[in-house]
Amino acid sequence: MNRKTMVLTAAAGLLTPTLAACGTATGGGAGSGAIVVGTTDRFEAAEYAPAPFDPAYAYDAGAWNVLRQTVQTLMHTPRGGGEPVPEAASDCRFTDTGNESYRCTLRPGLKFASGDPVTAKDVKFSVERVLAIKDENGPSSLLANIDTVDAKTTDTVVFHLKTPDATFPHKLATPAAGIVSAKNYDAKKLREGFSVDGSGPYTMKAEVKNNQLVRAVFSKNPHYKGDLKLHNDKAELRTYADSTAMGKALADGKIHMISRTLSPAQITELSTKPPKGVNLTPLPGLEIRYLGFNTDAPVVKDKAVRQALAAAVDRTALIDKVYGKSAQPLYSLVPTTVTGHVNSFFNKYGDANTAKAATLLKDAGIKTPVKLTLNYTTDHYGDGTAAEFEALKAQLNSTQLFDITVQGSEWADFRPAQKKGDHAAYGLGWFPDYPDADNFLAPFLEQDNFLGTPYANATVRTRLIPESRRAANRDIAVPAITEMQDIVAEDVPVLPLWQGKQYVAARDGITGVEWSVNAISDLQLWELGRGASG
Repeated sequence: MNRKTMVLTAAAGLLTPTLAACGTATGGGAGSGAIVVGTTDRFEAAEYAPAPFDPAYAYDAGAWNVLRQTVQTLMHTPRGGGEPVPEAASDCRFTDTGNESYRCTLRPGLKFASGDPVTAKDVKFSVERVLAIKDENGPSSLLANIDTVDAKTTDTVVFHLKTPDATFPHKLATPAAGIVSAKNYDAKKLREGFSVDGSGPYTMKAEVKNNQLVRAVFSKNPHYKGDLKLHNDKAELRTYADSTAMGKALADGKIHMISRTLSPAQITELSTKPPKGVNLTPLPGLEIRYLGFNTDAPVVKDKAVRQALAAAVDRTALIDKVYGKSAQPLYSLVPTTVTGHVNSFFNKYGDANTAKAATLLKDAGIKTPVKLTLNYTTDHYGDGTAAEFEALKAQLNSTQLFDITVQGSEWADFRPAQKKGDHAAYGLGWFPDYPDADNFLAPFLEQDNFLGTPYANATVRTRLIPESRRAANRDIAVPAITEMQDIVAEDVPVLPLWQGKQYVAARDGITGVEWSVNAISDLQLWELGRGASG
């Protein structure tokens, strides 16, 4: 998933009315009211991004973290990870041996927060709506393999797929397949603004100030029926301009927990000298960072240049200088803990291998130093990004094989320019939609990939991706997954750099912190509760 910062300007009619303070927690300090969680995710409005919380548009960590609380899906990832289990459904399964027909039966008595019943027709409407709108920034690609949807009874829906896909249950667990009502959502148009309605564990009210969402208050949905157990009646997501302000709010007792995004310096400080009453909790994580390339751009069109960069980069030194204990080197698009991972880049290039980089460029007849600008976003991935790119520049220039400059820009400018192909080389991050190797490979390599890259490999697209998706036993898919990783290391359309580790910090007395964020970085507010001093 491209976990982008949402930017909405003050377009007329887009903004939800300002919400009055709700209870002690929203009135200032973190008292006995809502459990308050801080975030540096930003939500604003603009004409090009009018619908941040519409399942047909939302495709970023911040918006999905709102939708996970409010919009129900047929399946969900269980508390400890693993294969998806029914949520709005009571049962879901493939009905054929080829993994092309998938049937779900809804739980009895499902209702939207409005009290209206949830039926199979609502599921059909919701999925077909995402596919019909097919917003270029949205998640429709996750559902693109659906051929038809049948809802012939009120409680049973059947998805007929174009090709076999054993990962389909994972896709039904994402907000892309969130269930909404035709009463509140137009079949062919996005729902503009910050309002969201569903049948999930909470309802949500938004507070907007200066055209930005500053607070989202989640109240227990009395009509909720699903697999989740709520440990609180009210929770709040409160936004901060930066991690420093958010950390101060935690130390001062104004909020109960922070997760996105702690800076590397904060993680170090909280590990060694935490404020009184604050605890740092490490959690499994699958975030990756990488360099992407416009393979049609003249300076990187010859893959020898991209290969030389892969050989020359020193991941360990980069992490030691910038990220410390919050990251680890990554030599594949697939993280180390995901089934099928292989260290394809290390196996081919090693690490900080200047001699190999020089040989690659010499053999290709490329004049050195190669002049190249690395582009990055200044306001999207946290406080370390600028330092990371300065470190990359320094280490690559020290080889005398490259003449690197770096250029930062705000996400609102960076992402459109990247998608148009204006940047020959650029830095991006990826948080998975689901914890399967398929979601670390296909989004970068399939047709209409989210990078908009001109790179295409027929073997990957026509044989390996379909082959890997046929196997319900993911161990059987490993040979195809391995081959794709090796092809990426050979062609270098993207260059993996590091895999992130997750940390959350919370005040004493808040329970469920260890379950509050899962491995794919989904915020699970329902897990948070209060202990003796919370």
